[in-house]
Amino acid sequence: GTLLNVSVSDHDRSDSLLLSWDEPEGGAKGYLLALSSLGSGTPLQNGSAGPNTTSFWFHGLTPGTRYEIEVTAVLACMDTTSQTITAQTSPAPVRNLSLSSDGSSASLRAAWAHGHGGRDGYGLALWHSDSQSLVSNVSLPPSAAAFLFDGLLAGSEYALRVSTLAGASQASTSTHQWTAPSVPTQLRLSPGSSTSLVASWADAAGAAWLHLELRNLLTQKVSTTLSARRGLTSYTFQHLQPGTRYWLGLSATAGSYTVVGPNATAWTYPLSPGNVTLSSAEEQNSLQARWSVPGGQRDFYLVTLREGEDRAPTRNISVGGDNDHVTFHGLSPGQQYSVQVVVVAGPYRASAHSAAAWTEPRAPSGVSLSSQGSPHSLLASWEEATGEGYLLVLSLAEHPVKNSSLLRGVTSFTYEGLHPGTLYSFEVSTVAGPYTSSPQCVSNWTYPLPPEQLTLSNGGHSTSLQASWRAVSSGSTGYTGTLWETKSQKQVRNVTVSSDWTNVTLENLVPGRQYTLEMAAVAGPYRSPVRSATDWTYPLAPAGVTLTNSRRPMGLSAFWDKAAGDVDQFHLQLYSKSHAAQRNTSVGPNTHNFTFLGLSPGTQYFLKVTVLAGPYRSSSHFATEWTYPLSLANVSVQPGRKPQELHVSWVESGGGRDHLVQLSVAESLSIIRNVSVPRGVTQLDLEGLVPGSRYRVEIISQAGPHRISSQTAIGYTVPLPPHSLSASPVSMAQALAVRWEAAPGQRDGYLLSVLEEGSSAPPRNLEAGKDSTNVTVPQLEAGTCYLVRICAVAGPYRSLPESITGCTVPAAPTNLSLTNPGSSSELYTSWNKPPGRRDHYRVTLYSLSTQSRIQVQTLSPDALNITWTHLEAGSKFAVQVTAVKGSSEASSINVTQWTYPLAPVNLTLGSPSASALVVSWAVVGRGAEAFVLDVRDAASGAPIGHTVLGGDARSHILRSLSPGTSYSVAVRATAGPFHASTANLTHCTRECDALLA
Repeated sequence: GTLLNVSVSDHDRSDSLLLSWDEPEGGAKGYLLALSSLGSGTPLQNGSAGPNTTSFWFHGLTPGTRYEIEVTAVLACMDTTSQTITAQTSPAPVRNLSLSSDGSSASLRAAWAHGHGGRDGYGLALWHSDSQSLVSNVSLPPSAAAFLFDGLLAGSEYALRVSTLAGASQASTSTHQWTAPSVPTQLRLSPGSSTSLVASWADAAGAAWLHLELRNLLTQKVSTTLSARRGLTSYTFQHLQPGTRYWLGLSATAGSYTVVGPNATAWTYPLSPGNVTLSSAEEQNSLQARWSVPGGQRDFYLVTLREGEDRAPTRNISVGGDNDHVTFHGLSPGQQYSVQVVVVAGPYRASAHSAAAWTEPRAPSGVSLSSQGSPHSLLASWEEATGEGYLLVLSLAEHPVKNSSLLRGVTSFTYEGLHPGTLYSFEVSTVAGPYTSSPQCVSNWTYPLPPEQLTLSNGGHSTSLQASWRAVSSGSTGYTGTLWETKSQKQVRNVTVSSDWTNVTLENLVPGRQYTLEMAAVAGPYRSPVRSATDWTYPLAPAGVTLTNSRRPMGLSAFWDKAAGDVDQFHLQLYSKSHAAQRNTSVGPNTHNFTFLGLSPGTQYFLKVTVLAGPYRSSSHFATEWTYPLSLANVSVQPGRKPQELHVSWVESGGGRDHLVQLSVAESLSIIRNVSVPRGVTQLDLEGLVPGSRYRVEIISQAGPHRISSQTAIGYTVPLPPHSLSASPVSMAQALAVRWEAAPGQRDGYLLSVLEEGSSAPPRNLEAGKDSTNVTVPQLEAGTCYLVRICAVAGPYRSLPESITGCTVPAAPTNLSLTNPGSSSELYTSWNKPPGRRDHYRVTLYSLSTQSRIQVQTLSPDALNITWTHLEAGSKFAVQVTAVKGSSEASSINVTQWTYPLAPVNLTLGSPSASALVVSWAVVGRGAEAFVLDVRDAASGAPIGHTVLGGDARSHILRSLSPGTSYSVAVRATAGPFHASTANLTHCTRECDALLA
């Protein structure tokens, strides 16, 4: 038959079906429709439709039921064509659909009542509302009426769609519900600053909303309430009271559910007290600490008093939070104390800068001033007193001569360079900070110097001695002395004179006796070391001297009378003018006659009796018995070929016998050599003598009945030159120290000449005593070489000269400067030219940053400056200039200077959080001494902060900034007084991290 292409639809109606078909070719007269239950064949509804109709509705059907429908087209000629199809009505949705958590945070239970009609089963789809993600898709049999969803997220809203399935059709019903929220854990409340608290918690994803309540526990008032969406894990409470305890409560909400969470308490940081001072209180040995009460609250103040340099705690006092001072009593005198005031609020503390003060000291005890036998120093000592140090004053006649300050721990001080024999007063006070105790005073004398150049001389007097001395260079109160007989050690008399005496005559002494005088200077209770001098009174000459012929042939007898006083011995001298023979003899003090035998007949002899007492002689008049003598003329004494020789020559007068040449040291009458020469000899060489000595020569001639001596001739041997000559510079003085060693023999002195090398000026001549072995040549030019010549002088004769060259110490450069011309790698050194000469300058540059010597330059003697290049930027250097002359040097003081630092590079800014900026930079080369960060508000240009960092810093975090604000930052490198800055770099802090409700 003809196909009708029957189709069926319900148009979303569960109790109706709409049939549609195609009209057959040629048309139809009408249509017959029959609907029966599928499988049973039982007709349920019949219907008909007229021609030109192509659709038909079946109503009143059961939802979700399968039907069999037959459509029959009535054709012409009673012909029919049929088509049977099956169809199913749409199911009815469920009724009374519910979704409940029953207080569970991880599950939801779905329940429903079946809809009318039939169904093939149920389809359940569960969505997470916020993310719109499908959480669960479940198929259930048609008899199911409930289902439990588990493993869900706490505090989340879910949407459920329940679809009733029938064939290809379905009917859906939806609902939504929240899981119960879960309470956040690990709630912490900690201070962020003195006015902020930071709250943080974990497991915050289990609630849609978090509600926070911050309460001031002191006032029991709510300070802040806050509601925040899911995901917030921290929050900072601002604008709180410093040093105050707060309570924070937290609850979680999801839909209609609310769960009370944990709570926490915390204190804000307290503010530190300001203007802390420590000063003396009215009561002795007391100090009072004061401070300004800071804003906010606190539990109490903890005030700690520390003593001494080791800052050991000595007092701890707690006072109420409203107090602003505390007084400490019974402290040690002269001690430094420091106080620290700490504000305590809960577990937190805020300290102020400590303040320091001293208690008033006590004066030292046990003060003494002792001379210790020294004429130029006094030792001051005292017992240790508590304090910072001591103030010492040494006074002379109530006028201070020296003030000194000493540190603690020193209990003695030696004053040097004082005047001998002088009364000084000493004061010592204890110093502690700004306080000085009353002084303790003592006085004492320095030891006097002994009298100088003490001499004892008879002045040719036989019964008196004159003592003389040179007054000591400074103070004494007088002199005391004792006169002794040297031989018997018998005390003769005591002498005491005032300090303005320099001589005294001692009368009524025994002639020819040796005396010793001991003298000392006196100052206060002290006596100087004793000086002594010895001399004899002049002896009296013998009287009644006669020379007579003895009964014996060829002899003469001498007689004399002893004078008053002492005599060591008698010296008899008998000589003939015509003979070289001479008789000298000495006899004891108790002998009064002597016989000369073996004399030449017909010759005049002279007798002289000399009394000897010490070095003094007193001679009688000559007694004579003689034959006629002949004398010699033109006696001459000249130096010989060697320094140890003398050449004696004379002219004979004719006649006579032998000549007697007598040689003696000029300063003494003792003849050291007698040389007899025969007639006809007119010269004589005397050998083995002492160089540089003065000799006396006398020639006795005899002729006929007369005896006569020639005139005495004086001559000198030539002195030997000194040896081991040296000339060395005197440190810190423009002088040369010339030293030598004396050659054997004698001399009258030395003659020195000093000639500046390369100069046409005449040499400087100096004389030195015969016993000198050194002399200092002053007032020379610094750094100059001199030729020094020296020779020994004896009478009119000089030795061969010795010479040596010596150089004076150069003068040190002055006004040394080390300046920076504005460079990071150069420094300029200059100095003033010192007086005198030098070979060159040695200039040394040290790096104080690396503690090493980095450059040494040798410059010409006329150089006055040098420029150092290629130096390390931002470093500290020291320079010293040394003048060099030969092996001598003189250095200037050290001066220091910095090179300019290089500006930091690669400045970067970042914002890790809403209240912070991270600043980082790099350096070129060594870097700088320090870095300074300048922060300004980019919009207003107002300064925000100024931070000083060490030279090794390369980054820094700027905190407590405002969120979402633009800041301008520059980094300066500093080195000493110089700095170099980066350009300003601008960056914005992040917006607030938390989304607030």
